[in-house]
Amino acid sequence: MKEKYEIIKKIKKLKKDHKAIILAHVYQIGDVQDIADYTGDSLGLSRKAAKTDADVIVFCGVKFMAETAHLLSPTKTVLLPDKNADCGLADMATVKELVTWKKKYPNAAVVSYVNSLAAIKAESNICCTSANAIDVVNSCPQDTILFLPDKNLGSYVAEHTDKNVVLWKGFCYVHEKIQPKQLKKLKKAHPTAEIIVHPECTPRVRHMSNFIGSTSQMLRYVTQADQQEFIVGTEDNFVYRLQKDNPEKIFYPVGSSCIGMNRINLEKIKLALEQSKYEIYFPKDIQSRAKKALDKMLRIK
Repeated sequence: MKEKYEIIKKIKKLKKDHKAIILAHVYQIGDVQDIADYTGDSLGLSRKAAKTDADVIVFCGVKFMAETAHLLSPTKTVLLPDKNADCGLADMATVKELVTWKKKYPNAAVVSYVNSLAAIKAESNICCTSANAIDVVNSCPQDTILFLPDKNLGSYVAEHTDKNVVLWKGFCYVHEKIQPKQLKKLKKAHPTAEIIVHPECTPRVRHMSNFIGSTSQMLRYVTQADQQEFIVGTEDNFVYRLQKDNPEKIFYPVGSSCIGMNRINLEKIKLALEQSKYEIYFPKDIQSRAKKALDKMLRIK
């Protein structure tokens, strides 16, 4: 406990010395969320950081999130505390395959989920989040949409639009592993609990839920609901944030965790600030093209 206190004390000093802010995604462990200046979803955090006068952004999340922060704050130094904090979903999309896909559908619009690397965003017409994906797809003048990299979020969008949505075969293993049998078991044990899930879950899981939404939408729903118990169909660490913001309510995680998200801890945050580990950067052409797709989304919602 004393060692943890000393690390926290050191982080606070380093943060002040380097004029830094710490961002933590809601899938981070509790200690990391507690030390952060801001917690939330990936795009929301990046937008907040861009409005601050901080020189350094320490992004406690996975690589694509830190890249997005750099896209929106190109003059700031963005650090990812663990260079191996990757997103399995983002890694399922490659530029070579996307370029080939685009040639097959020359009249289609490419909509890339923000859970993709900057190089993929650069090859896209527009980006989307899990919260605004339906609105973004409907905003495209094209009738055919190439949606990547998450097939489950894409299928959710397809259920709510008249567009022809062609799906990439990628998926988030954290949400893909959540199965109906897990939810049924939890529901049997807690019959009054509502099931809330992320749209990255499979259709079978989504169709047995009471509410489907992004992390920010789930948090808002839970906070406003009269319901007192919830089965939470997303990364388990999100329950920490839900419980912290709603101490009078009860939450049941489904037992699914993200390896990349769980790589970051207090010691790595301290090292990131001490040694500028690990700085995010990419070529200017990718920076400009990826930001164009991101900015186009931001103008919609």
